[in-house]
Amino acid sequence: MSSLLRTEPLRGELPLRVPGDSYSVVVLLQGYAEPEGVGDAVRADGSVTLILPGTWSSDSSHREALSKGGEAKTALEEAARGPILVDTGGPWAREALLKALDGQGVSPADLTLVVGTHGHSDHIGNLGLFPGAAVLVSHDFCLPGGYYLPHGLGEERPLRLGPGLEVWATPGHGGQRDVSVVVAGTALGTVAVVGDVFERDRDEDSWKALSEDPVAQERSRKRVLGTADVVVPGHGAPFRVVRETWNPETKGPGNCRQNPVVVDKEPIVHG
Repeated sequence: MSSLLRTEPLRGELPLRVPGDSYSVVVLLQGYAEPEGVGDAVRADGSVTLILPGTWSSDSSHREALSKGGEAKTALEEAARGPILVDTGGPWAREALLKALDGQGVSPADLTLVVGTHGHSDHIGNLGLFPGAAVLVSHDFCLPGGYYLPHGLGEERPLRLGPGLEVWATPGHGGQRDVSVVVAGTALGTVAVVGDVFERDRDEDSWKALSEDPVAQERSRKRVLGTADVVVPGHGAPFRVVRETWNPETKGPGNCRQNPVVVDKEPIVHG
């Protein structure tokens, strides 16, 4: 028996909300990358995603300042008790970001943690809107005021922020220090917010040319597809990861579409 993997668009208008008991995921802004003019010029911006703890309410406008004592593990868990933003878009998206947050009843001062999946300007261009939040950009974690804490994140050692909420090291696109945020236990299963590990669904024709380390990124893509039920890519609409069983001795699954990929042990990247 082998497993069959395919992807399909996740339907719905923005903001796209995926509820969960511990954390809900809200895709606020959908990233894009479009050719502009002549030559290789591209107009682009990154996706922006909000993660809301189930215990958080917009009515709780007051929150205590993050403690500067203790270890990174404790500080990360404390920061994850409030709203978390994964990527901020580019500085040109400032007003759209503020409007999208307001639509969820979240102000910039409410954010307790901002994660930048990697250091490109279209993904961390609005960090200055959140001076009261802890910040994790790539592998650099700091508390407000620039108080940096070591944490030991690695491909074999994710950072646990809360029940079913982790930060993974997913190197490749921007080098060795890219990260993704993985949220388990939502209504759609496990949601992975991956920055540019995936540019978009069905991006096989383009991702390698944009990668600083294609070998590492291939590894990261396989890892994401092996776990996620929904992927939020850096420059396109969220998509589902659908897994089916396949018996080569039979005629195979009856509902297979979009050139599915057969997987023996670990999934092969297919968008």
